[in-house]
Amino acid sequence: MSTTQSERLRELLEPLVSSQGLDLEEIAVESVGRKRVLRVVVDSDDGADLDAIADVSRALSAKLDETDAMGAGEYTLEVGTPGAERELTEHRHYVRAVDRLVKFQLVEAGGDVVGRILTVDDEGMDLEVPGVKGRKATARRLAFGDFDKARIQVEFNRRDKHDENDEQDMTEEEEA
Repeated sequence: MSTTQSERLRELLEPLVSSQGLDLEEIAVESVGRKRVLRVVVDSDDGADLDAIADVSRALSAKLDETDAMGAGEYTLEVGTPGAERELTEHRHYVRAVDRLVKFQLVEAGGDVVGRILTVDDEGMDLEVPGVKGRKATARRLAFGDFDKARIQVEFNRRDKHDENDEQDMTEEEEA
């Protein structure tokens, strides 16, 4: 997609997405055979549920139908949220990722750091880096300039803090 088309689409669609309480994260137009697909990625601080996606999709579709932003040819509109292992690129992404495990590609050392984001401020973030082979987790400060890329990591076996408290409460009740 040309930069001018991308900019035009963003200018056209961003106010609609914002009016729905969402952030416009990404716009991409891809050719699939003879058809084109317009993919719009939206998100918010609280995430976007299916109802919010449906509402914004209807609003975008109506706006696109009344303009020539996509040209005369056929296209399909797909509206969704970022994937589970999304790349973090904006400050708001890091704030939304607090308490999530993130893999950072470091600038200088050329290595990676995987850590749980504890807090985020304007300069960077505080992490809890999990210990290896039974060792305790360590704290680490990472400035935004210290890494090139950051990507959320999917955790299948993570025990939520609430689950641990519930289990402790159940044990106390059983003992009573």
